[in-house]
Amino acid sequence: LACGDVEGRLNALFNRVQTIQKKTGQFDLLLCVGEFFGTTPEAEAEWQQYKDGAKKAPIHTYILGAASQETVKNFPSTDGCELADNITYLGRRGVFTGVSGLQIAYVSGREALQEPAPAHCFTSKDLSALVAPLTSSSKFRGVDILLTSQWPRGVWHYGNNPDVNTKFCGSGSVANLADKLKPRYHFAALEGAHYERLPYRNHVILQENAQHVSRFIALATVNNPAKKKYLYAFNIIPMKTMDPSELVKQPQDVTENPYRCSTKDKTDKQKTGFSTTEEEEPARQFFFDLSRKQGGGPRGRGWKRHSDGDGRGRDQQHEGQPKQPRRHPQPSGPCWFCLASPQVEKHLVISIGSHCYLAMAKGGLTPHHMLILPIGHYQSVVELSSEVVVEMEKYKSALKSFYKSKGERCVLFERNYKSQHLQLQVVPVPLDRCTTEDIKEAFMVQAQEQQMELMEIPQHTDLKQIAPPGTPYFYVELDSGEKLYYRIQKHFPLQFGR
Repeated sequence: LACGDVEGRLNALFNRVQTIQKKTGQFDLLLCVGEFFGTTPEAEAEWQQYKDGAKKAPIHTYILGAASQETVKNFPSTDGCELADNITYLGRRGVFTGVSGLQIAYVSGREALQEPAPAHCFTSKDLSALVAPLTSSSKFRGVDILLTSQWPRGVWHYGNNPDVNTKFCGSGSVANLADKLKPRYHFAALEGAHYERLPYRNHVILQENAQHVSRFIALATVNNPAKKKYLYAFNIIPMKTMDPSELVKQPQDVTENPYRCSTKDKTDKQKTGFSTTEEEEPARQFFFDLSRKQGGGPRGRGWKRHSDGDGRGRDQQHEGQPKQPRRHPQPSGPCWFCLASPQVEKHLVISIGSHCYLAMAKGGLTPHHMLILPIGHYQSVVELSSEVVVEMEKYKSALKSFYKSKGERCVLFERNYKSQHLQLQVVPVPLDRCTTEDIKEAFMVQAQEQQMELMEIPQHTDLKQIAPPGTPYFYVELDSGEKLYYRIQKHFPLQFGR
């Protein structure tokens, strides 16, 4: 399902979704473009019920960031995070890949008209950092879905006319983005109108090989008085799994590409477009990036998150309050894995660092099955301090090199459920026994048999953005860098990873 501007009308939206699902069956995702939050007291009261857990979204809901300064306050991070149970903010811009291989590119907010860009706006650097990694691959054919809040300027060329004032509608940069990413579906909002453009082709006839068509769909505001369409249901098979001949089939009503229409428009595009060769920022995306350090100081008393001009937060301490040293978390009772505990079976310990230690697994799956554990008491990876994370990464790297020298690849997994102390399981598997893809498939198949959906998340993902501290989850990291994640709902088989 895709949805236009919600503007805080969460109950109306989710009631409508439940009605549709009763008639047609369950949908996998709800993708919301445009302005999700409202500014009225009623809208804020509705949101508080979902934020507090009094109400829960009936479907996995993914939303874009603020499209106005007034709603920026609802987004604690520019990098994407879970805002409430089943409601996830994708981030400033990035690519989200589902377990099925469905690829969703997204850009939050409006095009910046000044520098520094306000927090609710995107810049040409954001778009370049999104496009460059995708289009640099020789295998790139396009993305399955593109989510933007603004319309692409000129999308109506060669097609049916929308019921909006086209003189002031849309962004040239979004048009350029859509032209480069070639989405099969492109959703947008903000104009209060419903508009389904005729499908357009992404190739020049007789000059280029046939490519898939793109469909642009703009959606209206939830519960609008004119009863314009604000929800769009569709079924899509990921591009990567489709037969190429099926993918490039051209419908009878296909038109020319609206973004390649005339010399004048090309000139306009060059003025408003973006370059993919300019100096790029590190990619920050949902579910998605560890290319910069997350946050700076501890959250809590005396600390506030301030916004830099471009919308990225920075931590500052209130003046006049001395910096407090980080208190080491303490176990609530006896712990078998805190190194200082008398319960630790020290004959299994192999190496002790400053913040972590390495131990043989008791009852290991293979002879070299090991555990990486924090010396102090931490329940999960998402609760680790930065210095512990750094040392844990060093241990992981060293173990991968060791296993490689033995002709083995390793699988890492963590179960943050009914466990008091973090245990990162590292299991080596002989290279000649199975491929990484075999291991991945085994996890997927076992998960499906248990009626669980393992999500695949981008390789440079900060797990903290998906699983805030206290969230029960199961997490797998393969030797290829691929990562699988499942948010544990109720019952979870404790031996699933093994």
